[in-house]
Amino acid sequence: MTLARSLPDDPTEWWIFLGTFVLYVLARWFFAWQQARREGDSHPVRAASAEEDDPDALRVATVGGFRSYRQFFGFVVGTFAVVLVAIYTEGRLRVVLLRVIIPMLTIALSYLDFWQARKAHNSAA
Repeated sequence: MTLARSLPDDPTEWWIFLGTFVLYVLARWFFAWQQARREGDSHPVRAASAEEDDPDALRVATVGGFRSYRQFFGFVVGTFAVVLVAIYTEGRLRVVLLRVIIPMLTIALSYLDFWQARKAHNSAA
């Protein structure tokens, strides 16, 4: 397999992967906090943190896979956009576009996952 990519050797690449994961988690927490605030919870920070302790939310998260066509198409379109930018651009334009597109796609996928978990939680209640 000559085209297979190995794990990153450069610490900067590890920081990029970690940063993307942290951005996803923070976006999920922000959406939960905003939802709790919108519902009039007296402690939205606690409610956002407690969402992760909810067994229904954990069940949705641990099942894995794509729970809806929106998640699947969001992942496919996001991957396609990143690949197109990486193939057809170079230099500073590539760096700028990837620094804009990847966080936007990460936040969008985080919102789709939050929305799907919220929908499953509301239907279970």
